[in-house]
Amino acid sequence: MRGTFKQVSLARRLVIDLMHASVPLVIVKRAMKLDRLVQARARLAARPGWTPIVAKAFCLVARDEPWLRTFYLTWPWPHFYEVPRSVAMAAIIRDSFDKESPVLLNIGSADEMPLAEVDAILQRGKNAPLADVPALRRVLRVTGLPLPLRRLIWWFGLNHGRQRANNFGTFAITSLATLGSETMVLNAPGPSMITYGMLKPDNTMELLLHWDHRIYDGVLACRALQRLEDVMNGEIADELLAGAKP
Repeated sequence: MRGTFKQVSLARRLVIDLMHASVPLVIVKRAMKLDRLVQARARLAARPGWTPIVAKAFCLVARDEPWLRTFYLTWPWPHFYEVPRSVAMAAIIRDSFDKESPVLLNIGSADEMPLAEVDAILQRGKNAPLADVPALRRVLRVTGLPLPLRRLIWWFGLNHGRQRANNFGTFAITSLATLGSETMVLNAPGPSMITYGMLKPDNTMELLLHWDHRIYDGVLACRALQRLEDVMNGEIADELLAGAKP
């Protein structure tokens, strides 16, 4: 059967590079009961998306859990590398670039910003001209390089602690909830990946933490999800209520 050659798009090439650098992740799931957060969010005229909320909440949790901001590096010898603060990444789709391939946007240390600013960074990454989003422009510039050079740059970035935090973040968030689906299993470079499902009528949401088992164990993962639920109903809900009009 004669087929047709198709060129690999730049965004799809980025996904292929990401899969090449990935490690198997272990998964733990928790059904979050988010009554107070949902009520606080409903009082806002302009409601932040769930990705900014989860990003800031996880950064707050990681302040007290250093293993959530620790990498496993293999060069020059296998070792752990802890960074002082979290850096959130989010998978986004840019309609003006490639509607079917996600790219990772560097949000930064979400716990050091107001929630509205975190949401604005995400929206700017999705909709602003590529020239106005330096983090994406840099990643796509690397993705356009020849394969051997890309592999070398990725290897260095993933094995240099400071550069890994700057370029790949300490955790990433992705979700298909707006499409009515949920990612159950995925691979990523680690150390942590978060996915979440749709908000249900009883104000519950299933959230999955995919983590690198070489760094920490299920006890910490479960504790992190419990703490994440508390923060979302606590500090995050408080911030939303403070910004709501009477």
